[in-house]
Amino acid sequence: MENKKTGQEAGQEYDAFLASESLIKHIPRILGPGLNKAGNFPSLLTHNKNMVAKVDEMKSTIKFQMKKVLCLAVAVGHVKRTDNELVCNIHLPVNFLVTLLKKNWQKNWQNVLALYIESTIGKP
Repeated sequence: MENKKTGQEAGQEYDAFLASESLIKHIPRILGPGLNKAGNFPSLLTHNKNMVAKVDEMKSTIKFQMKKVLCLAVAVGHVKRTDNELVCNIHLPVNFLVTLLKKNWQKNWQNVLALYIESTIGKP
């Protein structure tokens, strides 16, 4: 029971996990479904892959999850980013999601009701 609670806490505290082939099979049994429920099941790290490259790949990954409500919240940057970096980080996921709506991407924007950009601690 203690291990399952630790798995849930780790899933809430960290964004991503890496595990080797030998360990990844045992993680659900040891930590329970906590990581899987949080959407943080570990990614496979093979012995022949560069760990720094895998960490960089994980950092540059955006995960979209839409459950019951038809809205998405995506983190696009932090206070230390420049305005141009933030604009780029906003355009990429928005354009990607719009292309998924229908085949004719120019008409897809008709399916987007609104886009809200909020700052939690930075400049308004």
